[in-house]
Amino acid sequence: MNYISTRGDREKITAACAIKQGLAHDGGLFMPEKIPELDSQDLAELCEMSYPERAAYILSRFLTDYSYEELLEDCQSAYSAERFPGGAAPIHKLGDDKFVLELWHGPTSAFKDMALQIMPKLLSRALTMTGEERTALILVATSGDTGKAALEGYRDVKGVKIMVFYPVDGVSRVQKLQMATQLGENVNVCAIKGNFDDAQTGVKKIFTDTAFADELDRGGVFLSSANSINWGRLAPQIVYYVSAYCDLINSGEIYAGEMINVTVPTGNFGNIFAAFIAKKMGLPINRLVCASNKNNILTDFLETGTYDRNRSFYTTMSPSMDILISSNLERLLYVMSGSEETAAYMKKLNEEGRYTVSDELKQKLGDHFSGLFCDEESTAKEIKRTFREDEYLIDTHTAVAVSCAKRYMEKNPDGTKMLIASTASPYKFAADVFKSITGEKPADELSALEELSKLSGVAIPYPLADIDKREIRFREVISKEEMPSNVKAFALGK
Repeated sequence: MNYISTRGDREKITAACAIKQGLAHDGGLFMPEKIPELDSQDLAELCEMSYPERAAYILSRFLTDYSYEELLEDCQSAYSAERFPGGAAPIHKLGDDKFVLELWHGPTSAFKDMALQIMPKLLSRALTMTGEERTALILVATSGDTGKAALEGYRDVKGVKIMVFYPVDGVSRVQKLQMATQLGENVNVCAIKGNFDDAQTGVKKIFTDTAFADELDRGGVFLSSANSINWGRLAPQIVYYVSAYCDLINSGEIYAGEMINVTVPTGNFGNIFAAFIAKKMGLPINRLVCASNKNNILTDFLETGTYDRNRSFYTTMSPSMDILISSNLERLLYVMSGSEETAAYMKKLNEEGRYTVSDELKQKLGDHFSGLFCDEESTAKEIKRTFREDEYLIDTHTAVAVSCAKRYMEKNPDGTKMLIASTASPYKFAADVFKSITGEKPADELSALEELSKLSGVAIPYPLADIDKREIRFREVISKEEMPSNVKAFALGK
């Protein structure tokens, strides 16, 4: 299985090289030349497996230069009971026809752990497989959860350094503390004056600066990525949709081959794109509901065919979705329209901040996706309603998804069961969750953890307990223009 750029670069590289490199030389994202298929026999076998075994099975279809034995060893380590107490991706039944896929039981209480516990192991093997002797510098722009999950995953990994940028006012207090108190000798964290898109654009510019790359190379360093622009980050996300389908079969909630719908709270589009790939592989998914918050650029795109980032940016209670540049949408455009058309759209986005897809492509998108969004008031109401009526505690991002899922099902009452991706522990956003339920503002974001636990009777997850008592190591706040110099100083020790 070779990998190629979404923008037409003719170079074909192995999975290991794609994971090591992160971004294609022409600025595009790597995609496999073809999507492997799963048939009914594959699903039957997967139903008999543990989560680590399912992960190795699926990944082996994409990462063909890795041996199955290597992948199984790494998956068993990544998804161990110690790292994921109670299981990697359990399902909670919400009513008769909705099922919440809890993806936040890992070391940082966010769904990013599902990929970022295995990805460092894939990169470490890639460095060996490609004979790489330089240090890999992982650059990450985060809207909250990716940063901490990447820092924890790459902490003290041999041959790797990691630097994370986040918007100074665009993450929760808990998320900020998680990053600022990160342990590890090879890590660095820096806040950006601006929003997530400023951080993400800054990182992309560094990646495509050949003179910058040459200077790092002379110092024995090369750049790689842990964001979902890296295929090594996205591929493991495909696994949990396949695994969830198997679990629904095993629990008797669906029969093998029964179609389901999937709702995903969406910002950077990687999580829902992974579900789309699972569908392309043959998983019986009918509809993919793209759930956005007040920054509803994806909803508008799916409705109109125009992607326009020249719009107001809102800071919401679901900050991981406060994004106006959804990088992984490029991969979807590539799958549906090819590299030439995709490159043209990305050129217009870069130059004008907007593009409009062809009528044919808009129709193709509509065959698979529905876009809905949830404003702040509706998000708060959904948190309260789910807690009071269903006796189930959800975070702000999951609330967006649950609200959109319910509205989709009301408009399409065909009896198809809905799988809803739950992307973070409610305790990562305890203040907003507590206020949504009670109408009262907690004393501060940290006391909200205890207050929410007393209210709900649900214990604070171990990664977040006593977070305010940890030493703060990283306090720096810089402008986006200072990002390259800070990266250089960290990379080369200057």
